[in-house]
Amino acid sequence: MIRHGHYGRPVLVFPSEGGRAEDFADNGMITAVQWLVDEGRVTFFCVDAFDAGAPSGQSVSVAKSAQDHALYQGWLEQAVVPAMFEILGGRENIITLGASVGAYEAMQFAFQRADLAPLAIGLSGNYDVGTWHAWGQQGAGTYFTNPTDYVASLDEDHLDWLRRRLSILLVCGQGEQEAHPSGALPSTRRFAELLSGKGIAHQLDIWGNDVSHDWPWWGRQLAHHLPRFC
Repeated sequence: MIRHGHYGRPVLVFPSEGGRAEDFADNGMITAVQWLVDEGRVTFFCVDAFDAGAPSGQSVSVAKSAQDHALYQGWLEQAVVPAMFEILGGRENIITLGASVGAYEAMQFAFQRADLAPLAIGLSGNYDVGTWHAWGQQGAGTYFTNPTDYVASLDEDHLDWLRRRLSILLVCGQGEQEAHPSGALPSTRRFAELLSGKGIAHQLDIWGNDVSHDWPWWGRQLAHHLPRFC
């Protein structure tokens, strides 16, 4: 885990597919909001992806990927978050943040642990793992790693609690690679529809046709939105 900042709202940052904790700073995201760090308004905690350093998941079965992700979720809950709270000097509400595959991770963690992370920010995310490059039969384990599936089935007490607790920000462009091959644009719109139908607090912010699936635009989007949360 890499930390940027010393004070302010904690943000747990997930990299894109196969990424490392250093990718966030290396691609200009800290620079984009450096003033928030300097003013003590935010501290970023960046982690490796669950498939860090691995080739594309195209040859990995859905079931195996779900098993690996369950271990990753456990590592986040049992090691990363406690380390964050120790550094912060106590428990605080976390913002989860990611771009591309990292956006999916931000949503997945927030929905699984809204008690820890009541706000998730997804930039250019595809929230339906069923459309990713994978093969094999989907079972219960894969169902619970696919927000598009399980959000559609939320009901009763747990849904009521999420309505009171969780807020979601979905941001996506309409430029190069946002629709294809990433699937981010249609998935982001679809996920917003699901959230709306379930009454879960969210904001959908679609940027223009010149906004591509890439770090420079994610930096601009972060600088536009993050200040109001910290």
